[in-house]
Amino acid sequence: MHLTSYPFLNKLEPDALSFLETHIKPISIPKHTLLFYQGDICDNILWLTQGKVRLYTQSDTFEEITLYTLKTGEQCIVNTASLLSQTKAVASAETITDIEGYLIDAQSVKKLARMSDAYQNYLFSLYQLRFEELTELINDIKFKRLDERILTWMLKQPEKTITVTHDELAKILGTSRVVVSRLLKNMELNGTVILHRGKIELLTT
Repeated sequence: MHLTSYPFLNKLEPDALSFLETHIKPISIPKHTLLFYQGDICDNILWLTQGKVRLYTQSDTFEEITLYTLKTGEQCIVNTASLLSQTKAVASAETITDIEGYLIDAQSVKKLARMSDAYQNYLFSLYQLRFEELTELINDIKFKRLDERILTWMLKQPEKTITVTHDELAKILGTSRVVVSRLLKNMELNGTVILHRGKIELLTT
């Protein structure tokens, strides 16, 4: 079991840890795979040990906005809320890289939560983390210009040369590719970025 990146693991009670080891299933999934659709009822929870997953909502006109990116050591609250309450997922999940991790079914998750105070505490902490992120997203959409949001997003990336298409960036920010391309071109003229095919090089810090 390679869940060492999950903070609750070292705090699990011995019987809960033993239960967990016998009720998880290892998985490997290629990038650009839809894990579940907005409106699905989830029947498994993903514990991600490698890779990234994008959570996004889609309007009736098929416009998308990214809510957050699930990373190693995180559990998805959309996935969790749908599974525990058996209600429709409020967003879709797509792998943006090849991923590895574990699946645990609904019945086992509920039993684990009953067995372990440590896991319950971890679940509550997830909601606080995502609430803060979603609040920041709402504030950005309402109060920031789109070029500021583009720059903020790029500054959060680990590398100065970011592999992302204009269409992908538009989906992340919940706007159109045409608008993103126009703003990026202006940013290039201003010396903020250099545009490459499928990549954006950030010049400012």
